[in-house]
Amino acid sequence: MGVATADAFYSAIAAFGLTLIADILISLQTPIRLIGGLFLLYLGIRTLVSVPADDAARAEGRGFLGMYGSALALTATNPMTILAFAGIFVGSGLMMDGGTSTPLESLVIVAGVFGGSLLWWLFLSGGVSLLRERFTAGMLRWVNRISGGIIIAFALVTLYGLVAG
Repeated sequence: MGVATADAFYSAIAAFGLTLIADILISLQTPIRLIGGLFLLYLGIRTLVSVPADDAARAEGRGFLGMYGSALALTATNPMTILAFAGIFVGSGLMMDGGTSTPLESLVIVAGVFGGSLLWWLFLSGGVSLLRERFTAGMLRWVNRISGGIIIAFALVTLYGLVAG
């Protein structure tokens, strides 16, 4: 839900031609990328060293709001999302200011982005949930290590892009 909300927010900015907000977000991309890169680094290290939880601990978890907030924050700190949506909308001529879409068409597109993103992430998380029972604690530990390493690599690429860029 968090990722789908952020995707819908950024697609709304692109679809409704809210160039002022888009320009502000783009002008703030350096601090947003820094925060996003540091958050990814934290998340990667935490994942790398985490011990797989047993079923009782998994049931307690952070709850819906905690997971929603984390996914929303992680996706919202990626300024490339708005650039991708802006490129899609500009290329298709669907932006309201200077484009051909009406407010209703833009709203339908934003709803479609939200629905599509939500279905995609439900499919992925549902698939993982179905396969979870087949993994042993040792296998999950390796999944955590590999996932943590990949997340750390993305964080380092993001942070390096700030220094080199």
